[in-house]
Amino acid sequence: MGRTPCCEKVGLKRGRWMAEEDEILTNYIQAHGEGSWRSLPKNAGLLRCGKSCRLRWVNYLKTDLKRGNISSEEEKIIINLHASLGNRSVPPPMHRN
Repeated sequence: MGRTPCCEKVGLKRGRWMAEEDEILTNYIQAHGEGSWRSLPKNAGLLRCGKSCRLRWVNYLKTDLKRGNISSEEEKIIINLHASLGNRSVPPPMHRN
């Protein structure tokens, strides 16, 4: 048995997003919030699958998404943290008895 498909692929748009679709998605999420990605396209009137809508929102349209280079202040913070923590991104695992 396999995983159930995320959506019906028949009749869905693929490829580039149009400005109108971005606007519909943004307005819908501002009004109803994030979540319920499977039902969002039908409720918002988009011919995209829920996964496509979620990825478009998270990677391109989300308002608090920061783009561009980091500031010199952010770079100093990273250098100081690396000097104190090294290359570890997580604490070492606890030994089990």
